[in-house]
Amino acid sequence: MKGLILSGGKGTRLRPLTYTSAKQLVPVANKPVLFFGIESLVAAGIEEIGIVVGDTEPEIRAAVGDGSAFGARVTYIRQDAPRGLAHAVMIAETFMDGNEFVMYLGDNLIAGGITGLVDEFRATAPNAMILLAAVDHPEQFGVAELAAESDAGRARVIRLEEKPQHPKSDLALVGVYLFDANIFEAARRIKPSPRGELEITDAIQDLIDHGFEVHPHRVDGWWKDTGKLDDLLEANHIMLDTLERAGGPPARRDPGCRVEGRVALGQGVELVRATVRGPVVIGDGVRLEDAFVGPYTSIGPRCKLTRCEIENSIVLEGSEIRDIDRRIDGSLVGKNVRIARSNRKPRAYRFMLGDNSEIGFI
Repeated sequence: MKGLILSGGKGTRLRPLTYTSAKQLVPVANKPVLFFGIESLVAAGIEEIGIVVGDTEPEIRAAVGDGSAFGARVTYIRQDAPRGLAHAVMIAETFMDGNEFVMYLGDNLIAGGITGLVDEFRATAPNAMILLAAVDHPEQFGVAELAAESDAGRARVIRLEEKPQHPKSDLALVGVYLFDANIFEAARRIKPSPRGELEITDAIQDLIDHGFEVHPHRVDGWWKDTGKLDDLLEANHIMLDTLERAGGPPARRDPGCRVEGRVALGQGVELVRATVRGPVVIGDGVRLEDAFVGPYTSIGPRCKLTRCEIENSIVLEGSEIRDIDRRIDGSLVGKNVRIARSNRKPRAYRFMLGDNSEIGFI
C-alpha cells in the first residue's frame, strides 16, 4: 500500500499568511500540520508516499526533503492548478502502479492516526473506504448517506453529495480515503462540478453506481481541517493538551521567572522576569522579557516577546512583539512579523497589512 498526500491548493481561508507560505506548513504545537500526516502514514506501515504539490512546491520540498527524516520515501507529483481531489488522484496513477493507497489531505489532523483504518481496509478488502464524522454544519462538507447491509449489519455508503443545500445526514467526509485501482477509471468517467473541479465525492459515487463496494469508517475521536483560523487554534489547543510534562533543555532564566504546568522549551531559550503558564511550546532561541505567555500558546523559533502578554495563540518564527499593554488572545502571527507600540507623537495606529487581514480592538 502507498500513500498520497495532497499539499496543493491556495489556502485562501488563511490569507494573508498563505500568500507567502503553504497552508500545510502552518505549525500546530510548533510542528507543521503536514508532518502529522506523514507520520500517521509511516506509523501505519506506509513508507512510499507521493505528495501532490502546486505553487508552493519549493517550500514543501525544502521542509520534507526526500522523506528519510520521517522513515519514508517521498515522490513529488506536480499539479498545474487546483483542479479537484479526483484530478489529484488521476495524476498520481503512474506513481501508484496498481497499488492500493491512502489519500490524506495535508491540512487535516486526526486523533489516533490511521493505523486502525488501514488494518480494517486490508481485512475487509472493499474497493474504497471513507472516514466520516458527525458535524454541526454538514452543508459545508461532502456528506454521506448510509444504509445497513441485510446480512452482517455492516453499514454501506449509498450516496455522496458535495456541500449539499439540504444534507441527508450529518456525516461529513474527513480528509482521509482508501482506494484500490478502480478509483482511476471512476475519476476519468466523471465531469467537472459547477465550480470547475473534479470532485472526489463524484468519483466515489461513480464507484457506488457501478456496483463497487464503499465502506464507511466513523472517526471515534477528534479531527480538524486546519484551513481556518479558529480550527487551527483549536488544533493547537488539542495538541498542546497531549503534553504530558515539562520538557526540553534548561532555559537561561533569572530568579524572577515562573514556569508553571506543562511547558516544552527549545534550545537557547532566555527568560527574563517572565511567566510561562502551560500547556505551552516555546521554540529554539526565543527570548521572553517582562512577558507573560499563557496556556495553549505556541511560540516559534527565534521570536522575541518584550513587555507583553499572550495566550491561546500561535506565533511563527522570527517574530517580535513589544510594548503591547493589552493581552493578545486567539491570534495567529506570521513569520518575521513586528508588533510594537511607538512613543512618537502624534499618537496613532499605524499598520501595514496584506489582503484579507483582520485586526480586532477592544
